[in-house]
Amino acid sequence: MNLAGYFTAPEWAVLSGGLRLKDSAERDPLRSLVARDLLQEEVCEQLLDRLGPVIGSPTRAITASLLGKRLSFLATGACLYAMSVYDKGLLMSLDNTVVEYGHDDGLWTSSMPISHSVALTYEAGEREAWRETIVQALFADLLKPLWQTFNRITGVSRRILWENTAVRVYSLYEKRMAKIDDPAVRERCEADFQWLMTQAEPALFGLDYNPLSHFRRPPTLLDEGQRSIRFRRTCCFYYLATEPAEYCSTCPLLRPGKKCR
Repeated sequence: MNLAGYFTAPEWAVLSGGLRLKDSAERDPLRSLVARDLLQEEVCEQLLDRLGPVIGSPTRAITASLLGKRLSFLATGACLYAMSVYDKGLLMSLDNTVVEYGHDDGLWTSSMPISHSVALTYEAGEREAWRETIVQALFADLLKPLWQTFNRITGVSRRILWENTAVRVYSLYEKRMAKIDDPAVRERCEADFQWLMTQAEPALFGLDYNPLSHFRRPPTLLDEGQRSIRFRRTCCFYYLATEPAEYCSTCPLLRPGKKCR
């Protein structure tokens, strides 16, 4: 059974549409590699050097940050949406996850191909342990080794890479999942988000702190209190890969009276 077979047609339409999930058999053959291969220093350097000019990045560190930002969207979006909205598990690993890096005409075109031979479900009363298994695989077992490699090879701050991940999770739950109509599903999503933010142990991320709660800056009031923005703590360097410079809406460089760290 291919990956789509584990979901209903409407579920797969969402996952394969905006969240860009697809079966590994459909990977981009020219612009992809198995995630574990990226842990090899030479392979990682070659990828970053190839991708840099394509996305307009002047350094490996900036390329690593922007690629990490894209991978964070692809990995957390598909995995956590399936978990919270459909109550179905995608167990992602370095060996079953494919890193695509397609980028054309100034936009990312990459998807998240994975191979998945067994549907991950749970028995009655076992959802909390099931949820921990999915989250640990996603963050500690898949993303942490990639971020460590990017940091070792390019010097890009691990704080930047983890905040790239955190802001994608915030957006997923607070914006995409907030549009769900079913109150029972929305309640489950809210409960999962609350757990991720306040109760998920640092070990599930492979760290000594929970990055989702760590990077959660209080919103800053703007326009005399008419609107608020939750600015990032770190800068992802997107503005250094655009000409003229463009800034993310939550860039700390735009925060009144503050500079990024």
